[in-house]
Amino acid sequence: MDLSEPGQQDPGPAVGAQQVGSAVPGGRHRQHVTRADVAALAGVSRQTVSRVANGHPSVIGSTRERVQAAMRELGYRPNSAARALRYGQFKTIGVILHSLSATGHSDTVQAIAAQAAAEGYAITVIPVDIPTQDSVLGAFTRMGELAVDAVIVFIEVHLLDAGTVKLPPGVRVVVVDSDAGDRYRVVDTDQAGGTREAISHLLELGHETVWHVTGPETSYASQRRAQTWQTVLEEAGRPVPPPLHGDWTAESGYAAGLELAQEPDCTAVFASNDQMALGLLHAFQERGKAVPGDISVVGFDDLPDAAHFAPPLTTVHQDFAEVGRKSAQEVLRQIHEHDVPRSGTDIVPTRLVVRSSTAPPPLKR
Repeated sequence: MDLSEPGQQDPGPAVGAQQVGSAVPGGRHRQHVTRADVAALAGVSRQTVSRVANGHPSVIGSTRERVQAAMRELGYRPNSAARALRYGQFKTIGVILHSLSATGHSDTVQAIAAQAAAEGYAITVIPVDIPTQDSVLGAFTRMGELAVDAVIVFIEVHLLDAGTVKLPPGVRVVVVDSDAGDRYRVVDTDQAGGTREAISHLLELGHETVWHVTGPETSYASQRRAQTWQTVLEEAGRPVPPPLHGDWTAESGYAAGLELAQEPDCTAVFASNDQMALGLLHAFQERGKAVPGDISVVGFDDLPDAAHFAPPLTTVHQDFAEVGRKSAQEVLRQIHEHDVPRSGTDIVPTRLVVRSSTAPPPLKR
């Protein structure tokens, strides 16, 4: 008798259980092992196997151990989706992002995965190559099909504040480095603080003003940095030069640098990321402009290679891994506390790293 529940008899092995032959010498297993296979090997019912797989407390210890041993021998893996439908949890966090190869994204995703794994969760990643309203909505729909408990989204552009993007009921959401209106929790790098520190550094060195190479106009981070650049200059009573628009690539920074090399009053430039700053350095060197002798350059990101640019780049350091940890911690908190998504922003601090690409302007040396 299988005492899986008090007073209930085990109906015995399932019909067809004699077909078990899943376990073979050498520990190899045949594919598609079923509950019936496990039940036959353990000498219990399929219902008991299901109870053991779902962690039901009614199964006595010796029976549970026998079933678990049969599962291991046969290589049986319980259907987590079916279990989730019964117990209301999939133990999976979805991650929607613009591109895994984008600056810092791999560090952020790795930190999300580590934090999730520490609490028994897995992650499912869906890249969105071209972030449009339809593509993001499609990614959300796909996440619903994959059955996740929460979603972390970082796609840069202003999409989540539009009413047309809806998530399945009950799914927890955290948005990274973007705008979520007043519907979802946001984890954001201190875009404004880092930019303010960069511009203030250049003004304190004695530069009359600071030129700016922006990122894409659709980027939330780029917009925040550009807005702060302009605000700091206006607060200091300095002229605000016309911004040059880039697209995060070194090529766009190079093109902007060729233009700025022809501006006689340009002695300092703030690039919205390190890759565009690298392009600036290339253009200035090509046009005979010494950095920092003629023009100072500051970037944003603090890429691992930034310390090895020629010259080493002064830049704003942002902690991509901490963004990932905070994002995962917040969605896990929402899951554990059965909390609905809430608005508000958690800010991850930045810091200015001063290297050799900045100095006082030529006339004030």
